[in-house]
Amino acid sequence: MARYSEGSRKSVKRAMHKRKQGTLRSGKSKKKVTRRKQAIAIGLSEARRKGHKVPRKKPRKK
Repeated sequence: MARYSEGSRKSVKRAMHKRKQGTLRSGKSKKKVTRRKQAIAIGLSEARRKGHKVPRKKPRKK
């Protein structure tokens, strides 16, 4: 099973906290994030950009 680094856990935790406060924004449009899964995805993508150990994204099905 894939493991997440401590840094990636922190970035997801921060994103979840911001979602709870209502200050987490998404993409160019800067719309407010309300869904839990979307907040987790934002946290993981930030962790990937920082270079933390995060499992690869699954390929999308057509």
